[in-house]
Amino acid sequence: MPSNAPWPIRVLATAALVLSTGWLAWPVLAQPAQPGRAVANAQIKAPERAALCMACHGPQGVSPTPNIPSLAAQPKTYLENKLVLIREGLREIPAMKGTLDGVPDTELTALAQYFSAQVAPPVATAKPDAQSFQRGQALAKSALCGTCHLPDHRGRDQVPRLASQHETYLRNVMQEYRDNPGPGRDTVMAAALYGITDAQLKDLAHFFARSP
Repeated sequence: MPSNAPWPIRVLATAALVLSTGWLAWPVLAQPAQPGRAVANAQIKAPERAALCMACHGPQGVSPTPNIPSLAAQPKTYLENKLVLIREGLREIPAMKGTLDGVPDTELTALAQYFSAQVAPPVATAKPDAQSFQRGQALAKSALCGTCHLPDHRGRDQVPRLASQHETYLRNVMQEYRDNPGPGRDTVMAAALYGITDAQLKDLAHFFARSP
């Protein structure tokens, strides 16, 4: 596939590679007591939808791209909420615009269930800056990040996992929350990051990316 091919073609081609090479190991989803047609359809379509997700977010949701987040091991409720917000146009992400149009709730739930059950991404492999790591660790403690994200920063319920997320993505999204949260962003985070400098955001991201 040429590198200058249109974005939709490149995504679909990558998704085809995902399916054909066995990256997608789709689990048997739990059936409700009286499964209906919508649930059955979601189970049929969700693997293909997950393959499209993995074209950008990586195999099993472990992103290979610094500015694209990993979905693996994110809390199920958090993923469900974000998928609905994106589908409804309440959270604008240009690269995802239109990708979830018309996708039923049952299929979004299946996607959230799949990615939340995957193994968490490995911690950043680049050699850490010891001083930046220590500053980020101290700031995370003083800012009480572990109160909502849990002490190991794995996230819970509607609160995302920070541990082992991409450093670049973390820094960018924290800066966005601080400076221009926009629709569909958590205003609690905007308040929590108020007054934190760019240098401190870099230290936080450095620490979280290297937390298992």
